[in-house]
Amino acid sequence: MDERKTTSTGLKHAVLSPNETLAQSIALIAPTAAPLLTVPLVFASAGSGSWLAFLISTVTVVLVAFNVNQFARMSASPGSLYTYIAAHMHPMLGVAAGWSLLIAYIGTAMAICSGLTNYVNVILKDLTGLQVFPVLISAACIGVAALLAYCDVKISARLMLGLEAVSVTLISFVAISLLVRHGFHPDMSQLRLHGVTPEKLRMGLVLAIFCLVGFESATSLGSEASRPLESIPRAVTWSAILTGAFFVFCAYTEVLGFQGEAVPLDRNLAPLHFLARKAGLPSFVGVAIDLGGIVSFFSCVLACITAAARILFLMGRHGAVHSRLGEAHESWQTPHVAVLLTALAAFLPMAFLTLFGIAPFDVYGLAGSLATFGFLTAYILISIAAPIYLRSLGRLTIQATIVSVLAILAMGIALQGSLYPVPATPYSLLPYIYAALLASGFLWSILLNARSPLTSDRIHDDSNALAD
Repeated sequence: MDERKTTSTGLKHAVLSPNETLAQSIALIAPTAAPLLTVPLVFASAGSGSWLAFLISTVTVVLVAFNVNQFARMSASPGSLYTYIAAHMHPMLGVAAGWSLLIAYIGTAMAICSGLTNYVNVILKDLTGLQVFPVLISAACIGVAALLAYCDVKISARLMLGLEAVSVTLISFVAISLLVRHGFHPDMSQLRLHGVTPEKLRMGLVLAIFCLVGFESATSLGSEASRPLESIPRAVTWSAILTGAFFVFCAYTEVLGFQGEAVPLDRNLAPLHFLARKAGLPSFVGVAIDLGGIVSFFSCVLACITAAARILFLMGRHGAVHSRLGEAHESWQTPHVAVLLTALAAFLPMAFLTLFGIAPFDVYGLAGSLATFGFLTAYILISIAAPIYLRSLGRLTIQATIVSVLAILAMGIALQGSLYPVPATPYSLLPYIYAALLASGFLWSILLNARSPLTSDRIHDDSNALAD
């Protein structure tokens, strides 16, 4: 197929293979981040029930994936969940979903880039005793990711696929080596949930769900994926299942590996590095895992910019944001203006916070928590929209209704867990900041919409043209 062929949007047409489409969702989940950063946090809450928290979270996001795929099997566009909700519920509800996803993807890019910055300086300090000014590392990360997203979506997808494959393989090698050294008999203290209470499990579950957000981002490649009505639903489902299973496995082996250690899992700054040594592996394996973590974080930043730019691009074409954002580059056939704006939106707040003395690891926590509100908003809206859409087609079933209700309840529990108990400042301010950002974007879209009304027919036309 000629890679220069474009859709009516000006983006490349059908240039991404199913595996490259899957890479977008997996990269945004950032599977390396959970074993390095989140499993210890889940352990601090859920203890020996950490594996169960990840298992339940996997089932939860698969329920949401089921709702997403009700739309992904029927239409394709660069607009992700924004398009589905706008076309089948109400255009302005779709705009709300679009802004919530933009906050989610840009916030995730900020968080993961800050995590990468922190991780790079930790490694440099251990190896050389020196550190680099954090803003310089963040600028390099965002700049290279923006350049790749600006130039060629196919190169970006292949790079994301390769980086994640290497990183996950290294972590899996350490985990399997640890099991071999321990013996393959089950750890009964974990299986019997020793010391785990429902409240501890609930708190761990909230953190575990956050590890899997972003699984839906392949839906932003509706223009560039080959056979999008097949490859995108497959990517949405399998990214959730594969990464979820990987997280369950990592949680089980990490908790197992730290049993009896003086420094517990939730207080170890480099858990996989420690476990590699405990498994009897050469020291270079730990270094390779550290490097794998860095490239995986970069891959996630690239995936965030790719997904956010395409939502912004289609919203620009529909008049929900400035029309300049809906332009595609004539040569590269990418949403170049939207890519640049997305990269700046991720970098500038992060640089501002860093320059005012906030540590990169703290920026990671703040931006990640803010992004979570955006994901949960979009997931709740798409789970409400799915049965409405199926009913309009005369295909609503009891099973689909149950799945939708369960997904809404699960996301509601995660949202409630983010709000109560009320966290300490500045985390207690994040819901208000999120609401202000969402309201500001929504108001801007309403003002633009008054001049060029956004209609469901217009959105349907874009989706049908791409699906064809």
